[in-house]
Amino acid sequence: MAWMKDKILKAFEESISVKDRFAKESVETIVEAARLIADAFNDGRKLLLFGNGGSATDASHIAAEFVNRFKRERPGLPAIALNTDMAVITSIANDYDYSEIFARQLKSISEEGDVIIAISTSGGSNNILKAMDVAKRRKLRTIVFTGTKGEKLASKAEYAFIVPSDNTPRIQETHITLGHVLCQMVEEILFESPRKR
Repeated sequence: MAWMKDKILKAFEESISVKDRFAKESVETIVEAARLIADAFNDGRKLLLFGNGGSATDASHIAAEFVNRFKRERPGLPAIALNTDMAVITSIANDYDYSEIFARQLKSISEEGDVIIAISTSGGSNNILKAMDVAKRRKLRTIVFTGTKGEKLASKAEYAFIVPSDNTPRIQETHITLGHVLCQMVEEILFESPRKR
């Protein structure tokens, strides 16, 4: 059992190390992205999130924190995860192509000034890249969460969060922590009294 304990401790140590490095490298960008999202909500805009696989569940998780609440009692905030409606996703994939599942939704429900968060550990998913092109044409504000191989996706965004790892679990662990931190910062921007800030 000693080998298992060693592997368990190593996994936690790696996760902590990646998050620590990411936080130090990204803190200024996190501040800017939190202000962008808060300003969009203040202006009556919405947040649209999407991803595939584990990143899809991260998108849903983060949307739920905004719509319901994160750490404080407050009004719900308009956030939608585009990967949650199976009828929409499967109809687009069936009638057009799987690569269109997010792009077509953005064409249908986004408005200029809305913010998107595209989540992809690899940064190479065709459906994510197509959605980013639609976002640019529709003048949406763009944030991406990716890993070290996601330069192509990062280049399409205003705010790119690149986790310094190519290990998918470590990237995903950092992404959900980033999502939580953004939720917390947006809540504090919008709902903390000015004297406490």
